[in-house]
Amino acid sequence: MATQETVPDAYDDLLEQYERATYIGDASQVLSWDQEVMMPEGGTPARSKQTSALSGARHDVLTSDAFAEALETAEAADLPDREQAVVREIRREYDRAAKVPKSLVERISEETSNALPIWKEAKADDDWSAFAPQVETLLELKREYAEHIDPDADPYAVLFADYEPWLDLSVAERVLERLRDELVPLIDELNDVQTDLADPFDGTYPEDDQFALATSTLEYLGYPDEHGRLDTAPHPFSTGTQFDARVTTRFDESDPVGAMGSTIHEFGHATYTLGLPKEEYGTPLGQHRGLSVHESQSRLWENHVGRSRPFIEGHVDQVNDHLGSSVSAQNLYEAANRIYPNNCIRVEADELTYHMHIILRFEIERALLAGELDVVDVPQVWNEKMEEYLGVTPETDAEGCLQDIHWAHGSFGYFPTYSLGSVMAAQLYDAARADIDDIDARLRAGEFEPLHDWLTENVHRHGRRYKTNELVRRATGDDFTADAFIAYADEKFRSLYGI
Repeated sequence: MATQETVPDAYDDLLEQYERATYIGDASQVLSWDQEVMMPEGGTPARSKQTSALSGARHDVLTSDAFAEALETAEAADLPDREQAVVREIRREYDRAAKVPKSLVERISEETSNALPIWKEAKADDDWSAFAPQVETLLELKREYAEHIDPDADPYAVLFADYEPWLDLSVAERVLERLRDELVPLIDELNDVQTDLADPFDGTYPEDDQFALATSTLEYLGYPDEHGRLDTAPHPFSTGTQFDARVTTRFDESDPVGAMGSTIHEFGHATYTLGLPKEEYGTPLGQHRGLSVHESQSRLWENHVGRSRPFIEGHVDQVNDHLGSSVSAQNLYEAANRIYPNNCIRVEADELTYHMHIILRFEIERALLAGELDVVDVPQVWNEKMEEYLGVTPETDAEGCLQDIHWAHGSFGYFPTYSLGSVMAAQLYDAARADIDDIDARLRAGEFEPLHDWLTENVHRHGRRYKTNELVRRATGDDFTADAFIAYADEKFRSLYGI
């Protein structure tokens, strides 16, 4: 065992090496952002080599003999709880990285970079067959990756753990099953109600006006210009660090409500990233807990704030000013919350049917990875499940199986975190409401700092110090559960639809 005198040096040495790996990974993220937002179309051959080289360099740092030695020495030391959590997180990352050959890491990075323009073109051309070979290649690589990490485990469970490391896949399965069991009857009941809820935006709204509204909305919520920027992308996303957290959105001239929702969603991601402790940049304590927690922040701001009556009452004048519209707060609230199962696009889905989109993707991904579904048959199975779960069949693959960017990224196992995050958001928001005096009045007045401060104190500032369930329990007093979301959905939508 290392002597007490060597403990600080060993721990500091471990952190120094880990920070280097983090910086390389963050540089790769900037290149990926550039590829999706600004890079010329012809830049892919070089960009794929660049991101592959960075992935290999990061892997070299994490799997070197010096890194392993520093990790073992730090583990042997009698460290305080905080430092033990850091070492725990680094150990988990090292164990997974050390089992995967560098050549495979580089190949996955290169193929995902190459896949992006292929996906964009296939979507534009409504041609799944043009993208299918790339999906098949990425599936093979990801199966190989999962087998290296744990040859005896369900490959989907191994991949899911890349995005949610501390909640077992069985937890995700139980949550998805409960959402299906509880929400489908509620959705059916709402659909049977004769209602005059309608979308008051029946014209077209230029992208420039919508971009101005998105910029104004971000400013209203407190998004700092000096630490971020807004751009457009084929699929909205957020990326960055606690010093530079960027957001993207997209626009449909006939649906300004959708663009506003996606912008607020990405703001939620960015505000989590910016809330991570700056002094811990590069260490596990300066990194997000996982994508379930990350999605809880985006879904909380999108749904519990952005779709709430108080927020809309305070924001409706800005909406009308930028769009040249004259909708009432009530009309905007109804438009933001109405249920429409016949929508094919996940990112435009309402708050309830959204989860049917996730279940569909989850089932298809599991079947693909298990070899129970051929890639060529994805469009047919996708459309059958859309009809089964939502009563609608996409007219094109562009609004069906080609709509999401995730498979171009090789992100198999990602989708369940969206529903886990939605469920977690309701639990966290309940706790915030209990702690913040008259939160509705504050939201109506555009005073978001109390909620932002609560989330920073209870979620953001901890980074990866706590495992997922412990983080939720510390913030809310209870273990992670879907109870709050089910109660919230039932009360909100029965009230809105008058049943």
